[in-house]
Amino acid sequence: MPATPARILVVQPSWVGDAVMATPTLRALRSLYPQAEIAYLLRRYVKPIYTGMPWADRLLTYRTGKTRAKAGKGLFDLAARLRSAKFDMAILLPNSFQSALICKMAGIDKIVGYDRDGRGFLLSDKLLPQKDRGKFVPFPIVRYYMGLVQYLGSHDRDLSMQLFVTPSERRAACDVFARAGLDPELERPAAQGRAPLILLNPGAQYGAAKCWLPEYFADLADRLHTELGATVLLSGSPKERAIIAAIQSHVKHAPIDLSTKGLSLGALKEITRRCDLMVTNDTGPRHIAAAFGVPVVTVFGPTHPEWTEINFDKERKVAVKVFCGPCQKKTCPLDHRCMTRVTPQMVFDTALELLPGRQPAPTVAAV
Repeated sequence: MPATPARILVVQPSWVGDAVMATPTLRALRSLYPQAEIAYLLRRYVKPIYTGMPWADRLLTYRTGKTRAKAGKGLFDLAARLRSAKFDMAILLPNSFQSALICKMAGIDKIVGYDRDGRGFLLSDKLLPQKDRGKFVPFPIVRYYMGLVQYLGSHDRDLSMQLFVTPSERRAACDVFARAGLDPELERPAAQGRAPLILLNPGAQYGAAKCWLPEYFADLADRLHTELGATVLLSGSPKERAIIAAIQSHVKHAPIDLSTKGLSLGALKEITRRCDLMVTNDTGPRHIAAAFGVPVVTVFGPTHPEWTEINFDKERKVAVKVFCGPCQKKTCPLDHRCMTRVTPQMVFDTALELLPGRQPAPTVAAV
């Protein structure tokens, strides 16, 4: 019987959505090694995803340098930090070469990860990803990560994602609502007679090809407001300000732009938890909604749904089949037909399926 590791390092993904999809694995790892000291290594900007989690003893954050010299120095400094912690085992969730190199430089003997990105020689325990004719087979990331802890002996099959909200994040969300002119304690489910609270997430860090058209989001926002009486919120990062501005230039009834109200990732968790519905592209907040059990409509375009399949029963995917997709490209080289052919009517009708008892206002036929 191999010795049970006393100190475990888990190298975490850099994308918000992937970080959320890692939570079933992190929960299973804690159950497998209840007495071990478990630390997560993560980039600073994604830390709010992990705050409040009961499965880690420490969160170790780092930043990447802007220049090659700074990045190199940062790599050695980080390896030195990890070496001093004397970890017995490292589990690599991301496929990057650098994640394996850092752990090797830190002197960690047991390094577990998938044999990707040319890093196999750095790993002590190599898992082989599925391939067909030399190409990676689309495989749900949530199951991909779970394969690592199952390799170590876990029999856990629970793939449900789970997030937590800290008291400070709740206060931050209340402050955002107050600055937006909303009741700071606004909460789901919608009370009898209360209009639904719907969050639109129009951006995507992956690339422009993932984004549904701003004018379509604007049309949807107007219909949700006019026909359902919904309170419509817009979320977005500073990098997504152009998308939000484009939506606002097309709407007749301006939604509440939370990105100008001090919205942080931690506050977004709590605000998402309070909403009755989210409409989003295939991006990180989609997974945040699912982790809190919030119904979500996801518009899919160039990305293969199988990679991010989460089997969430309150999610509805909206997509159209096109000859060129799913292409996985960040920028469309053609006419973006996978997104332009997903109409606001399609998304609105799908949203109604997830809002029990909600029907659009009756229309009067012209005579």
